[in-house]
Amino acid sequence: MKAFSRALDILSALTVTVAGAALVGLLAMMGWLVFGRYVLNDTPTWIERAATLCILAIAMPVAAVGVRERFHLSVLGVREMLPGGLQRIVAIGCDALMGLFGAGMAWWSWELVGTVANFKIPLLGISQGWTYVPMVVGGALMTLYAIEQVLRDILSTDAPEKRGVAAAFLE
Repeated sequence: MKAFSRALDILSALTVTVAGAALVGLLAMMGWLVFGRYVLNDTPTWIERAATLCILAIAMPVAAVGVRERFHLSVLGVREMLPGGLQRIVAIGCDALMGLFGAGMAWWSWELVGTVANFKIPLLGISQGWTYVPMVVGGALMTLYAIEQVLRDILSTDAPEKRGVAAAFLE
């Protein structure tokens, strides 16, 4: 389990690094858009579509990292009031559902990639499938990280780790 978690640490750090690079690219594109529009009086039209792709490349994989790091949206009030054994069951169930959601997102997004692969994005000249690739990657990563969380919840002898607001008060 430790080796698996270490490998996912590396994958998570790589995901955040790539998202950070995409964010820098997005910032550069927006700067060029403003410069082109207001200084050159010639708006580069391809930037808006490329920016949309960058936003997807940032949001989807980083949302999966949120599953691993436990900063995704969750409602914990009811679970935190339960006894330890029931907390574990609820935590395992929620993590398993997140994994199933990620698997479904990856699977059906892959179908979308195949469906629109032959169509081109007009302003960029690349396959429309690239619009959905971040969803495939994000779903696959979400599934992988949820598997890790389920294994942690099963193998732990304590109640599930505190998450969200409850975790903030532990420090």
